[in-house]
Amino acid sequence: MADRYFVYILASRRNGTLYVGVTNNLGRRVHEHKAMLVPGFSRKYRIDKLVHTEEYASILDARLRERLLKKWRWAWKIKLIEEGDPT
Repeated sequence: MADRYFVYILASRRNGTLYVGVTNNLGRRVHEHKAMLVPGFSRKYRIDKLVHTEEYASILDARLRERLLKKWRWAWKIKLIEEGDPT
């Protein structure tokens, strides 16, 4: 089975606070956020709605993209999210 890594963006609500992360198990990681099992930023701001994902075959590529997205302005991230799903 080929390795798969995901860069994901979670939101607190529509046009709310955003969180960018990377994982090799998207289902488990989203469950951890929804159950508020992850201490820190996402739990503090109740960020638990999956709004964007990107898949990569390399952890290095995924982490590079994660770092890039974390540097993006909030409005750029919203545009990226809405291009994938306007609702």
